[in-house]
Parts: sequence; structure tokens; C-alpha cells
Amino acid sequence: MASGLSALLKEIRGNVVLWLLVLVPVVFVVERLHPEAHTLLFLLSVLALVPLATLLSHATESVAAKTGDAVGGLINATLGNLTELIIALAALRAGQYMLVKASIAGAIVTNTLFMLGASFLIGGLKHHVQDYNRVSARLQTSLLFIATIAMLVPSIVPDAGSAAASSKFTQELSVGLSMLLIGTYALGLFFSLKSHREFFGSAELAEHGEAALPLGLSLATLAGVTVLVALVSEIFIESVQEAAVTLGLTPAFVGFIVVALVGGAAEMAAAFAGASKNRLDLSVGIALGSASQIALFVAPTLVLLSYVLGPTPMNLLFWPGAVVMMLISTLTAFLTTSTGRSAWFVGVLLLMVYLIFAMTLYLLPPGGQ
Repeated sequence: MASGLSALLKEIRGNVVLWLLVLVPVVFVVERLHPEAHTLLFLLSVLALVPLATLLSHATESVAAKTGDAVGGLINATLGNLTELIIALAALRAGQYMLVKASIAGAIVTNTLFMLGASFLIGGLKHHVQDYNRVSARLQTSLLFIATIAMLVPSIVPDAGSAAASSKFTQELSVGLSMLLIGTYALGLFFSLKSHREFFGSAELAEHGEAALPLGLSLATLAGVTVLVALVSEIFIESVQEAAVTLGLTPAFVGFIVVALVGGAAEMAAAFAGASKNRLDLSVGIALGSASQIALFVAPTLVLLSYVLGPTPMNLLFWPGAVVMMLISTLTAFLTTSTGRSAWFVGVLLLMVYLIFAMTLYLLPPGGQ
């Protein structure tokens, strides 16, 4: 344990991003002394969440290193999504459903376009051509497509008549769709990890290396970081509305771009490192596995939890622009992963689609809140 702790401290000293951990106590101090400084608290909490997410990634690597890339990708995606889930739960309790939905849609788009594209670019710049298991990628993109359909249906079904009847219909449909999505996600896990696991191995063998931290220290770090992320997320949610107005941003842009990038920092660190080490199966598994997990598990779980935690029930009715972006992202990922091979320019293509969406949201945010 002592050697593991020394390795953790050495990692913090050697990683410039982790130096931002000093901002975590600063956030709490500023929130205590100047709770009305919303813009400052917003910026400080965003900067504090980045090293916390990175530290979370470092802690999970010791667990993922003991498994194959398929299971390792699932572990990294699951634990990496803790940051986004905690932020979404804080927004859910505050009744900021627009921010919740924007963060869900943004996380899906960010993972399928930005994280996957940057992984292809980073890996391609170091390795001429990289191979990965296209069967696994096809499964994840297929699951994403199903989830996108479920989120599209509430916005295209005909009006149920009166506003009250329409609202009740949308809510009942959202609950039913949420249960179907969770069931589909569970069956997908059984299919890939149990009944047909032989199809989901790595396309190449690489040196995985030893875990940087002992398992006990990793779990302790994971628990401590999770608590800190929850506390910082509360401050972030309380300050985001006022800060967004001051900075000229809408909750949609903050959730779609800022929360998605900050919340996915842990998964991105692991995915980019995997691509650089020619472990592209791990990178693809994290990026697409995280996106499908958010779409099929996190989003429907938040709908169900809104009956307990939220001031009113939340539904799966997203604004049309978000659904279109999720659909285009899924189809783009499906097309670019169909060959099982990648080079750096494939990553550029994915990143360009993401930048088009980001620029559009910044310059022309969606009108209906």
C-alpha cells in the first residue's frame, strides 16, 4: 500500500493536469465566503472537475489492466460515467431538466465523435494503420441507434389531443421506453460478455503493462474522488444558470459541450492513452461503450429516478436538434467503424462533424427550452 501511495503521489507530481487538484479546496472556500460569485464558482468548479476525472481514470486503470480490452473498456466506461451521472443527478434534484437532457445528448455526441475521433487521430499519428474488432464496434453503434430511435419517437408521435393528455402520454411513453432501453442494455451485456464473448476479443495483442496502483488503493481513491466530484458538482449546478447568462451561454450549450467534455475527461484520458499504445480496441470500447451506456442505461435511469429525486417527472422528449445530432453521430460512427481499420484522417473526419455541431450550438442555440 505504501509503494502504491508513493506511485499515486508521483503521478500527481508528474501530471500537470493533476496540479489543478489544488483548486478543489479553493472551490469550497470561495463557495463559503462568496456564494454570490456565480461566474467565478462556475469556472473554478469546471477546472476542478477536470483533474478529479483524470484521477478517477488513473484509479480505474489498475482494475481494467487485469481484464481483457472488452471488459476493460466496459469498466472504464462505467466508472468514467460516474462524473456525468453525478452532475446529472445534481441537476435532476435542482429541476434543471434542460441541462440534464443537454448533458445526456452532449455526452453521446462527444463520445461517438470527439473521443473516438481524437483516439483515431492520436493513434494514427503514432501508428500508420491500426486494427480493432469491428464486431464490437458494430454492436455498440447498433445499440446507440436503438436508443436514438427511442429518443426520437416522443417528438414525432401525433398529438394526443389536449395539453394535459399529451403530457400524460409523453410521460407514460417515456417510462415504458426507459424500461425497454435498460432491458436492451442488459441483454447486450449478456450477449457480448457471456453468450457470444468469443466474437469480442481484441483485434491485436499488445503489452498491457502492470497496474499502476494496488486494487485496495484504487478503490479508496475511487471512493474519495466520487465524493469530491459530487460536492463540486453541486456547486457547479448552483452556479451554472447565472454564470451562463453572464457568459452569454445557454444551458443547452453548457450541457452539450462543457459538461460533456469535463465529465468525459476520465474516459478520454484512458481512451487516448490506449490509442497511443496501439490498444485501439480499448479506445473504441471506451468511446462507444460509454455512449451506449449513457443512452441505454444512464438516460432511462434518470427518467425513473426523477419520480423520486426531481420536483416533477422527467421525460425523454428532447428538442429536435439534439435528436438529429445524436442520430447523425451514431450513423457517422457506424460508417467509420465498418472496416475495423483506422488511420489518422478518419479521426479528422469525426472531429470535423463534432466541431460543426459545437459551432452551431454556440452561434445558434436551440430556441425551445
